[in-house]
Amino acid sequence: MTDYTSRRTMMVDTQVRPSDVTKFPIIDAMLSVPRESFVPDAMREAAYVGENLDIGGGRVMLEPRTLAKMIDALDIQPGHVVLDVACGLGYSTAVLARMSDFVVAVEDDETRAQEAQSLLSKHGADNAAVMEGALAEGSAKSGPYDIIILQGGVEDVPSAIIDQLREGGRIAAVFAEGTLGVVRIGHKIDGAMNWRFSFNASAPVLAGFEKQTAFAL
Repeated sequence: MTDYTSRRTMMVDTQVRPSDVTKFPIIDAMLSVPRESFVPDAMREAAYVGENLDIGGGRVMLEPRTLAKMIDALDIQPGHVVLDVACGLGYSTAVLARMSDFVVAVEDDETRAQEAQSLLSKHGADNAAVMEGALAEGSAKSGPYDIIILQGGVEDVPSAIIDQLREGGRIAAVFAEGTLGVVRIGHKIDGAMNWRFSFNASAPVLAGFEKQTAFAL
């Protein structure tokens, strides 16, 4: 029988801590949430590899290092309400739920959304709710949010998402640039976004987050 607890500890010791992520709440959450339970059954053996995990439909579960560094840069506090866009089967939501007041997750695949909600309930994340809907539309009725995190690549962040961020709030996104990508943290100041480079990472672009091309007549 696979010893997933040891794999979880190894993931934190070899992928998370060496990436300068040392805050106790993040380490504790990543040691506590069973990542192998939040991947498709056929992928359980690969749950702790240090790379993005293909979960089908052009979507990935972000590698542990990328997720940990994004969460670290966002500086999530216990009273925060978080929007987790493209939650997949809910792993990121489960991690975020251990560190914040409440997490609203958005997933555009009905089956995946239902499974994510079921897994979150099973693993005690009672302060998390999964909404099914277009990723680029977020979940306005539960906003505004202190923190928004996008679990995939973007070329552009739609205004609908930015509108759901509270003044002074923060967004983390993997911006696809050429063959590489960069994570930027966006701060909402006086209603406008101020984006700052955080670190290098890559992920496939999420549906609805492509750059909108202007057509000239």
